[in-house]
Amino acid sequence: MGTLYVIGTPIGNLEDLAPRAARTLAEVALVAAEDTRRTRQLLTHLGISKPLLSVHAGAERGRATQVVEALVDGDVALCTDAGMPSISDPGAHLVGRARAAGHHVVVIPGPSAVTAALALSGFAADRFIFLGFLPRKAGEMARTVGALAEETRTAVAFESPYRLLKALDIIAQTLPGRRCAVARELTKVHEELRVGPAEELAGHYRQKPVKGEITLLIEGAPKRRKRQGIAA
Repeated sequence: MGTLYVIGTPIGNLEDLAPRAARTLAEVALVAAEDTRRTRQLLTHLGISKPLLSVHAGAERGRATQVVEALVDGDVALCTDAGMPSISDPGAHLVGRARAAGHHVVVIPGPSAVTAALALSGFAADRFIFLGFLPRKAGEMARTVGALAEETRTAVAFESPYRLLKALDIIAQTLPGRRCAVARELTKVHEELRVGPAEELAGHYRQKPVKGEITLLIEGAPKRRKRQGIAA
């Protein structure tokens, strides 16, 4: 029985790939990839040539059977475009199928935009919540943001550069004065972090539109002090 290796890949800087991940990619019989073009670039950088199977979001369920069959004869690596498989990326269904078929599943942790942005922001990170991608529709996004009114934990979300301004405007309207952090192109040459009230950030990006991958953080609400009871 083969082993399915769930491998975290760089979110930007290829030097962030763990040596164990590189060794495993060189040893497996097959690489299941969210985007074979992106993963082939990584393998070429490592000097590795391997058969690739596309398991993008629309194909994951259909290709899971092929991966499980391949595991009968050898080991398989699962990679997404960047970061950890299953975290707002394909992977969860495939891992479940492999485990249900009796195959061993091993994770090789790697870079994460979520933890990288938290560490860079300076916001409290002892507890946080992950929202994935914010809803596309304005009403649904407003409800999601509104639910954070009393939330004391830092909220982390992924956002498209094309929707960033809309998200900041909704946060400014729904949670006026709440600080946010926009982390852009983490670990890459043009890495940038900007922190401030949502209103201020919206004004900045209205004048200076952004490109690249974005992680958006919303600072938690201030914790309320508990009132001390007065003895009768």
